[in-house]
Amino acid sequence: MAKSLPFRLILASGSRGRRLLLEQAGYSFDILPANIDEPTDAPAGDIRRYVAETAWRKAAAVAGQVDSGIIIAADTVGWHRGQVVGKPDDADHARRILRSLSGQEHELWTGLVLWRRPDDAQLARQVQSRLFMRPLSEADLDAYIASNRWVGASGAYAMESANDPILTLLAGSYSNVVGLPLETLEADLLHLWQLPRHDQPTDTLAHP
Repeated sequence: MAKSLPFRLILASGSRGRRLLLEQAGYSFDILPANIDEPTDAPAGDIRRYVAETAWRKAAAVAGQVDSGIIIAADTVGWHRGQVVGKPDDADHARRILRSLSGQEHELWTGLVLWRRPDDAQLARQVQSRLFMRPLSEADLDAYIASNRWVGASGAYAMESANDPILTLLAGSYSNVVGLPLETLEADLLHLWQLPRHDQPTDTLAHP
């Protein structure tokens, strides 16, 4: 069922997974991808700060193109043994990432920023999910690399259903693993829209 919202919604991402999540949840929205260079490591080992800052920079990159409405910006990365597990550069890099996660638990974090135009009020969240990747043989790795599901995917994998053949969701939400925690999105959208308006732009709510 389509959701009726009193404002324009803008997704600051070209992610197919995020687009499908919003469509399946019944949202109408425009897409304005944020083209920014993403950092490769978390400052001082702080994954929450990493995803918060990157999501904020994505929202900021799009805000100047939007006259009115709410921008949704998100950044999703893996976190394993104190290191960011981002998107692989190529197939060999993807294989190394998958091999390092094989038979291991790891975390996946999404930084979510909602940015209201034109007054630039913001809300930010950092949402965690915890996963286990089953042990992968070299044949499993060959098949996964050949599937191209690693392309453009944080952690070198795409969890396409709750019954994924290589991943088990231990805690948190499936939609967060895909890249957008829908469970909190609707309430946060309405909350931000209802916040008092400012005569002048402000960034005091969510700026890292």
